[in-house]
Amino acid sequence: MKAAPFEYFVADSIDEVTTGLADSGEEATIIAGGQTLVPLMAMRLARPALLIDVNGIGDLQGIDLLAGGVRIKACTRQSDALKSTIIGERLPLLAKALPYVGHAQTRNRGTVGGSIALGDPAAEIPLVATALDARITLVKKGNSRELSIHGFYQGPMMTSREPDECITEILFPQWQGEGRRGTGFQEVSLRHGDFAIVAAAAQISVGEDGVCARASVALGGVSGTPFRISAAEDALRGTMIDDPALRAVANAVDQAVDPQSDLHASASYRRRVAKVLVERVIREAAREAANHAAGDAP
Repeated sequence: MKAAPFEYFVADSIDEVTTGLADSGEEATIIAGGQTLVPLMAMRLARPALLIDVNGIGDLQGIDLLAGGVRIKACTRQSDALKSTIIGERLPLLAKALPYVGHAQTRNRGTVGGSIALGDPAAEIPLVATALDARITLVKKGNSRELSIHGFYQGPMMTSREPDECITEILFPQWQGEGRRGTGFQEVSLRHGDFAIVAAAAQISVGEDGVCARASVALGGVSGTPFRISAAEDALRGTMIDDPALRAVANAVDQAVDPQSDLHASASYRRRVAKVLVERVIREAAREAANHAAGDAP
């Protein structure tokens, strides 16, 4: 199949993007990597009247270390993020997740902002963004706003981005001064590089006494959006991350997860896998934290 007819515009600046979106409204779509959009257009599941190409805009590319965290501009290639020493050192949870994102060929074209904007509930980058409380900057003609990732996803591939808005950057805040930190990421998929049937991510910090001071635990693939499991985080804080704490976490996961069956897996399978993966990522994060010197960056 081939795409329905459309107009194509190569933007040279963010202003040109926002002007095009304002003038065309819901008839316009931004294309960066196009790893999902192009197949959808080929199957005519997406029929934009105007494609606005943002690949040549330098202001939408790059990774910066800021005082409050790491800023990834929206058109940064996933392969560049994977190779980034800033992300490797400062965002190890994202560094662990990126090899699971598609394949080398798709990561060479796919962008961090594109994955965030699409909002696939099984995608790895939105899951990590949820675990790390990322903040998203959206720009439209004459205005901009910043949103928490927790208010951004409304359902499967549904976000609170307005039709005339463009994502320009994502800020991943860093945990500050909370002891030794560790991260864990695991997923189950039909093949490596496929979207996850279930994925889990965790970041924890422990004090010198080995007691958990802070925890973030998130799941993808088991709901319409990636989500944090606050009850599991509460069950870890103040503990040595021992077997009783992990049993409480498993119970919290069981209460929080209400998956659906589909062609790839049954609801009961997803529920079982979610508990197993959450325990694995917590144990992985705890081991890593135990091996880190106090004050290391997460």
